[in-house]
Amino acid sequence: MDYYANNPVIKRAIDELNSTRFSHIAKNLTEQDPYMVLADFADYKAAQERASKLYADKTQWNKVSLTNIANAGIFAADRAIRDYAEGIWNLKTVD
Repeated sequence: MDYYANNPVIKRAIDELNSTRFSHIAKNLTEQDPYMVLADFADYKAAQERASKLYADKTQWNKVSLTNIANAGIFAADRAIRDYAEGIWNLKTVD
């Protein structure tokens, strides 16, 4: 509730959620917030502002996007599933 009471952007968003069918989300954020969403809100907002600024520069955005894609190979879903299956669940692949 401290974040709600002390941040006008958060307060406005929570109040808006409370006026809709999504009031359960507002309740969760103000009463439980197990993932610390409101505590991290300022960082989320700053990251979004940086991303929006970067996106406005199409050349830089494309460069960063392609670099991200090129470096994503190790995080491929197929590899991750195989690693879990073999390393955690001790399962063998099926042809």
